Amino acid sequence: MRWVTKLAFIATVLAGMTAAGMPVQASAPEFKGAFSQGGIVFGQTTPGTSVMLDGEKIDTIAPDGNFALGFERDYQGPATLTLTHADGSTEQFTYPIKHREFNIQRIDGLPPKMVTPDPAVMDRIKDDSRQAREARTERFATEYYKSGFIWPATGRISGVYGSQRILNGQPRAAHWGVDVAVPMGTPVVAPADGVVTLAHPDMYFSGATLFIDHGLGVVSAFLHLSKIDVKVGDVVHQGDVVAHSGASGRATGPHLDWRVNVGPTRIDAALLVPPMEQVLAGAKK
Repeated sequence: MRWVTKLAFIATVLAGMTAAGMPVQASAPEFKGAFSQGGIVFGQTTPGTSVMLDGEKIDTIAPDGNFALGFERDYQGPATLTLTHADGSTEQFTYPIKHREFNIQRIDGLPPKMVTPDPAVMDRIKDDSRQAREARTERFATEYYKSGFIWPATGRISGVYGSQRILNGQPRAAHWGVDVAVPMGTPVVAPADGVVTLAHPDMYFSGATLFIDHGLGVVSAFLHLSKIDVKVGDVVHQGDVVAHSGASGRATGPHLDWRVNVGPTRIDAALLVPPMEQVLAGAKK
């Protein structure tokens, strides 16, 4: 896994007072990950400490003090982290956020109904969204993500996180996944240990769709599949075959669309793994 370690040297203590009003010695949490737009960081603090990001309490924290933070595509930063310890003392730190440039992609020739859905299918689309949202809200105490991450499939990258797609000339929302161009039926493996929380055979936009929860609200989604080989509740391990690639839903051809959320925040899955070029070069040796 490609980790970018962020230690105390990037933290600035803004405030830190005990319940009695005396200053406390700051002890910045340790992080692994990317403090960047679309980034994810895994942090560790004292058990029993609550964590707030920019004034909002996060629920992606485990009893042992481990937690996860995700930063949206357009997050400006700096990130302000407030820790409230069991004794009532607080500490506050700020972290700079790396800004990124994102691509614009144009896709023409799509059937009009797949660009602007017919009103008759809106109820189906809303129900798909509800199921996806509910599958991401469950929290697991087991920190499956500690297995590390690998690519769920390898091949040419045909789409990247954060790119805005213009479909048939109409600007659409940013793309939240990384697309790997692979032949129909290519095995898709679990990128990390986890538990299956959604296995839907046919969503309107994403087709056959699979979710794997890695703990702390970190959830992988696999879209446009041709086959799903696991069911909700299954515990899977890194490298297990969980599905096969396809072109179901709104897709222009066979590929795997891999997405990762931290709670409701959509982050760049590619930041969790080595560059694809490096992986493919290693496979040729």
